[in-house]
Amino acid sequence: MENAHGGHRARLKNRFTQHGLDNFDDHTVLELLLFHAVPRGDTNPVAHALLARFGSLADVFDAPLDELVKTPGVGEASAVLIKLIPQISRRYLISRTASDKILSSSRRAGEYILTYFFGERDEVVYLVCLDAKCKVLGCRLMFRGSVNSASVNVRKLVETALSFNSTSVILAHNHTSGVAVPSDEDKATTQRIADALSAVDIALADHIVAADMDYVSFADNGFFR
Repeated sequence: MENAHGGHRARLKNRFTQHGLDNFDDHTVLELLLFHAVPRGDTNPVAHALLARFGSLADVFDAPLDELVKTPGVGEASAVLIKLIPQISRRYLISRTASDKILSSSRRAGEYILTYFFGERDEVVYLVCLDAKCKVLGCRLMFRGSVNSASVNVRKLVETALSFNSTSVILAHNHTSGVAVPSDEDKATTQRIADALSAVDIALADHIVAADMDYVSFADNGFFR
């Protein structure tokens, strides 16, 4: 059986190296991935069990680690490997967009910031610091938690903007509900942050609200007029 499994693994790996994943079913993608956590044996039943439990490939990758290990055949090593995939993908996308970006429009800003929210299951807040030519000086994770809450530390935002010698900044946060429409609380918080930045001669150029692969720009909707 070990020889049979070994031959199957070799064929699957060779198929991937020659053709990529385009001709793989979702369960075969998981089967191949799990080779790297399960050195020997058949990972096909485990891949099927994961898809049966969670429903789709995306739902498997988004599942909490403590739920993954409840699936028969999934140990800690397999669960950690599965959780690494969306996080590594997000870091890869960020790395591709990180250097010498000019965010001179809301479209460019939205496309740039969406990569930071890829695979993110929590609500998080980023601050993008720009120079006078709208070139990105830095993008910093500021908070993990709702931008609407009173816990948003405006002073920390201002200090971060000043530390980059920013001319302007873009605030961005995600809605985990899947709907990118800004709430009244989003608008009130945005005004509070804009006023604090203005006091130190830094402009709040935009506030991007993201959800999945969609976003809404405060600047496009006339908030800063």
